[in-house]
Amino acid sequence: MLHRPRATLGRLLDELGTTLLEVVAGRVAPGTPVGGVAIHDRLDPPVLPEHALVLGIGLHQPAEIADVLREVGAAGAVGLVVRVPVDADAEVGAAVTATGTILFGLTRGASWAQVAALLRSLLAADDLADADGETLAGATAGDLFALAGAVSTLLGAPVTIEDLNSRVLAFSANQDKADDPRKETVLGQQVPERYLRELEQRGIFRQLYGSDRPVYITGLPGVALPRVAIRVRAGDEILGSMWAAVTGPLSPERERAFVDSARLVSLHLLRRRAGADVERRLRTELLATLLEGGPGAAHAAGRLGVATGPACVLALGVRGGGEESRVEAELQRLSGAFALHLSAVHPRSVAALIGGMVYGLIPLAGRETDQRAVAIARGFLDRIGDRTEIAIGIGRVAGDATELPRSRADAERALRVLLAGRAGTRAARAEDVQIAALLLELGDLMAAEQQEPAGPVARLAAYDAGHRSDLVATLRTWLDELGDMQATAAALHIHRNTLRYRLERIAEIGGIDLADPEARFAAMLELRLTGLPVDMNRG
Repeated sequence: MLHRPRATLGRLLDELGTTLLEVVAGRVAPGTPVGGVAIHDRLDPPVLPEHALVLGIGLHQPAEIADVLREVGAAGAVGLVVRVPVDADAEVGAAVTATGTILFGLTRGASWAQVAALLRSLLAADDLADADGETLAGATAGDLFALAGAVSTLLGAPVTIEDLNSRVLAFSANQDKADDPRKETVLGQQVPERYLRELEQRGIFRQLYGSDRPVYITGLPGVALPRVAIRVRAGDEILGSMWAAVTGPLSPERERAFVDSARLVSLHLLRRRAGADVERRLRTELLATLLEGGPGAAHAAGRLGVATGPACVLALGVRGGGEESRVEAELQRLSGAFALHLSAVHPRSVAALIGGMVYGLIPLAGRETDQRAVAIARGFLDRIGDRTEIAIGIGRVAGDATELPRSRADAERALRVLLAGRAGTRAARAEDVQIAALLLELGDLMAAEQQEPAGPVARLAAYDAGHRSDLVATLRTWLDELGDMQATAAALHIHRNTLRYRLERIAEIGGIDLADPEARFAAMLELRLTGLPVDMNRG
């Protein structure tokens, strides 16, 4: 199973220390499992994973906190996190006692988004953790936070492990012993830009990545404690670095321990990258099997941890026109962001990049309809900004796993219409764009049979090409304006008498009876199939 509790409250508190969280009310049982992180939203309550740790963004009043404690406690949550200071009055205490849900306080200055990402990274177990049994002070190579804690114990100093972009991957629990810049780095999960500029100007990174020995750094503006750093590499590839906030240069023994520990950290980073690649491929294969249907679908649903009840398929795509490599890179980036967005909405959702398209699967509960999926899709598009080249098609609700292939086909059909610019929106259900989808499929059929439009519009287009006239544009505008002579003449910037003459020529050359509704409909259809736009919704 890909979904299972992988951490405990005790482990979270041990690894975070007092840097982020403090217990405000309740008694923590260290072995209490934590199955996921959810963000509380009173207007749109999320489906909580089992043993959830809930982030109560915006909760402040004691009565409101007590209400949410009772609500999430009834759903099996193990803890609620609110911003400090917290007024834990008698009502809050009673709610904690009644539900057994622990109330935690989040330190000021920490971003909720960063905290959510950090907690989720702590909850994500590395399936390759015990590949060869190497340990450091009892910490396996599969637990980067435990490794940071072990290195901190060996050095007697707070430690961070960072990637090549100076983003914090893990840190030891004793950051309260460090200075303010280190605390800012841990809370922000990123070395602040002002310190990065200083390090680059001094050539520290060049020195760090060019040597296997630790680099001792002093005199940084606003930094009280010296730093000692060492690169983390595997072969010729630099994977990141490890930093300790120290009171002075390392002793020879501690320097050797620091160098040795960097090798174990590199092993972990390689395994983590390989594990992420393996799990991503596995999830992709399982989701593809599920959406294809057939005898393996039920097994794939079980492996993914996806509910077998009602669900909806979403298909995300990017309009082409650029370099293939750029489109592929954009899809890779969007795939991760889309998966994160869906997981925040529902813990049993899943997303993957399959065949040049990002598919998402959203389980639906109770009386939820496909409008719920539409809202989720539009929420994601709003979050990534006004980028018209990205669109999401939504399939019909599938009652169970056997109906998911039909929902997938619907989502693909809707997405094609959206990417063709035929809908005027970036997210739509298949039924919302059914006519436009049928027209595209009719065009496909004509192309497959090597048929060219041969009706009145084709004859008018041939005449325009030979005589530099505008009969096709005139017909299109007249149909758009539902035969309104004044509106058509104004749109074309011509006199009404000129318009009458053109309509007579259209009827004569095109062989079309403009008074016949069937003939008008046929002309509108031909205009659409030849790629000449006409507003089908206006008549």
